[in-house]
Amino acid sequence: MATRRLPPLRALEAFVRTVRLGSARAAADELGLSPSALSRRIGNLEEFVGKKLFTRARQSMQLTDDGHAFYEAVNPHLESLARAVESQSENLSLLRLHLGVLPLFGTQRLFPRLGELRVRHPLLHIDIDTGPHLEDRVGDVLDAAIILSRGPERGLHAVRLDYNKVHAICSKELQEKLGDQPSHELLTKQTFLIHNELPESFSAWKAEIGMPDLEPAAIDHFDSGQIMLEAAAQGLGIAIMHDDHMRRAHDSRLAKVFDVEVESPYSYWFVCKPTALEERPVRLFHDWLVGAGL
Repeated sequence: MATRRLPPLRALEAFVRTVRLGSARAAADELGLSPSALSRRIGNLEEFVGKKLFTRARQSMQLTDDGHAFYEAVNPHLESLARAVESQSENLSLLRLHLGVLPLFGTQRLFPRLGELRVRHPLLHIDIDTGPHLEDRVGDVLDAAIILSRGPERGLHAVRLDYNKVHAICSKELQEKLGDQPSHELLTKQTFLIHNELPESFSAWKAEIGMPDLEPAAIDHFDSGQIMLEAAAQGLGIAIMHDDHMRRAHDSRLAKVFDVEVESPYSYWFVCKPTALEERPVRLFHDWLVGAGL
């Protein structure tokens, strides 16, 4: 049986990096090539497949329809090849990802599923950072982060992970005292618990219940959703949080104040620098996270 010719692998790498980074110059910089050398490699690949993969105008390169179809056909197999080599090699070092995560997302959504990722990519290990200002530290000390935001900064690669509803949550004992439709006067005597990452959720909730001018006795601020839920369960106040947080907590001590649905201004997002997707640990985690539907 005749052996099939392999495509020029360096040319294939140049093509894939150019597509993923969206820039020939960025791909050339990543590979340590001059723009002309990168163009020659892609030209070799085009000659091999007999199709024009890019249009070239001045200094820009735009993917053609054939180029897009070629990338969609080839990219999954490149990832499979990388996994196959990874699984058979004893010389590859661990793949290390520095990930920023809010504690509540980590405990409720990420860690219950991380075993799946470990089985799929046993060499991938994750350093977890739950510190403040995660978005600001992406690209510096963090490779990527999962943040709670109205929308990430421009210049970041961002994937929205969910849409949420805002609920007021308290202990069952406090809910029984307040009743199903607590009055404005009664609510003004309460302490509300607000997460630092969700400052506008309280305003959205007040507007929905028809009390936009509600001024409670006190507002206590938290930087940990997990501690905030515990404070609510202990009767220390009414927590303004996402419905997803309460549902995943499975805490029988908690109850809702008012049975209303309020669109949250905030969502969880995965963010990283666009060029970070070329780093294998970031790409592996990104692809798994998006596919897992956490």
